[in-house]
Amino acid sequence: MAITAKKIHHKESKFEHLLQEQIRNEFTASQQYVAVAVWFDNEDLPRLASYFYRQALEERNHAMMIVQYLMDTNVKPIIPAVEQVRNDFTEARELVALALEQEREVTREIETLARTAREEGDYLGEQFMQWFLREQVEEVSSMTTLLNVVDRAKGNLFDVENYLARESIGDEGGLDATAPKVAGGAL
Repeated sequence: MAITAKKIHHKESKFEHLLQEQIRNEFTASQQYVAVAVWFDNEDLPRLASYFYRQALEERNHAMMIVQYLMDTNVKPIIPAVEQVRNDFTEARELVALALEQEREVTREIETLARTAREEGDYLGEQFMQWFLREQVEEVSSMTTLLNVVDRAKGNLFDVENYLARESIGDEGGLDATAPKVAGGAL
């Protein structure tokens, strides 16, 4: 009598499901930052545009870190369509306030991911989320600072441009050595 091996099927955990959703969230955040950057670029504000183009790449890289993690843990990543992004703005403060709220929302999503990994006893997943938790502290802090600078400039965006030329908020020179690997390489 021949012995046949039973095929083991991987059951997706809640944590893995949330990671798949987070890929969409990160790509959507990236596209929203592109829309913000283009608005500033179109208003001839190159420092603000550059800042948000960089933010867009950073969010794209975050999505691709999650993609790489899923592949590394033998879970097939699904690359989703992104949500609709906002393109209609009337003044700079609106854009920066939107960006800050977006970062606060991402922070809540990352906290949920870390909590879910812990609740499910997924120690590898919990460890993976630690870098993202640290990153969100920096992201919210940087965007809060930028919004404060915009408010203090009282409509003079050249003061904001000068500030960005002088300071390096949220620009620690690219990916840090502790960052997770980015599928396809970081941009």
